[in-house]
Amino acid sequence: MPRLAIIGLGLIGGSIGLALKQSGLRDLEVAGYDREPDVTRRAKRLGAIDRDAHDLEDAVDGAAIVVIATPILHIRKVLEEIAPLLGEGAVVTDTASTKREVLAWADELLPQTVSFVGGHPIAGKETPGLDAAEASLFKGRQWAITPTLGAAERAIQTVENLVRLCGAEPVTIDAAEHDSYLAAVSHLPLIAATALFSLSSSSRAWPELAALAGPGFRDTTRLASSSPDLSHDICLTNRENLVHWIDRYMEELQRLRRLIEDEASQEDLIAAFARVQATRDAFLEAPPAKPQPSRAIDIASAGDQMLSFMVGDYVVRRTREVEEMIRQREKDAMRRPDER
Repeated sequence: MPRLAIIGLGLIGGSIGLALKQSGLRDLEVAGYDREPDVTRRAKRLGAIDRDAHDLEDAVDGAAIVVIATPILHIRKVLEEIAPLLGEGAVVTDTASTKREVLAWADELLPQTVSFVGGHPIAGKETPGLDAAEASLFKGRQWAITPTLGAAERAIQTVENLVRLCGAEPVTIDAAEHDSYLAAVSHLPLIAATALFSLSSSSRAWPELAALAGPGFRDTTRLASSSPDLSHDICLTNRENLVHWIDRYMEELQRLRRLIEDEASQEDLIAAFARVQATRDAFLEAPPAKPQPSRAIDIASAGDQMLSFMVGDYVVRRTREVEEMIRQREKDAMRRPDER
């Protein structure tokens, strides 16, 4: 049976497994591995995977598709370890929040017989871990696709079909553009939430402040509850873009500070609030058009096409194994009796 392997069974990896199992796709074995053995076992009990692998080799053995859903800085080590284990024609993808460095690692470490197609589901929660995983996490969300230059067209289509089976919309984007844009609308909010909560909670008056903290404070600082590993890895792998947007954010704060401080600028201050309110309300009521999906295809076809690719890979691999076995038997039969 064709196999798909998920490495890393936290919020994203667990949700991918659950989404695939609930997609109705049959004749597909989902193997899973997490560096925490208990997490791997729980993923199987939850129905996110069919087979709980005991190590990376066990997970990717015979896998036509490998999904790496580990923290960003772990991806390089995973790629290094699985590189000699992957079969010819295998497709590898990931779920990292930053893409440029991940694609560079894949180019460096994976053999040319393997296609790497970067991915990033624009979905998640501030609560990490397998217990927060859910099959509907990606439903209706964008999923960025960032292939390496050497990725086969069929491999890109396979990852797009995988994304559709998870309920998301695949959108192809350049890795550098992805990291620049996400720094503004995803990574900067994380830093802002962290800074605000750090500032407030470190005050001597924190007990009194906390007692008065309402929904606004909770909503604004929600992302401060994100996984420290994720936050750290984002900063390290998207440093330049993030620093750029932090600087611009600080400039905007300084502009507002000047308006607040200057009694003669109150009209400008009111206008600043009004403009932002109107712009944000318009954004919420009629969001800008989403990027067009890479290709139009229905969900049923996505499942059929992905399985077609995986079955083809499985058949080729098994055929080669059988041919090698036959050749070895012929060699053994041709050997003289005294050589046996």
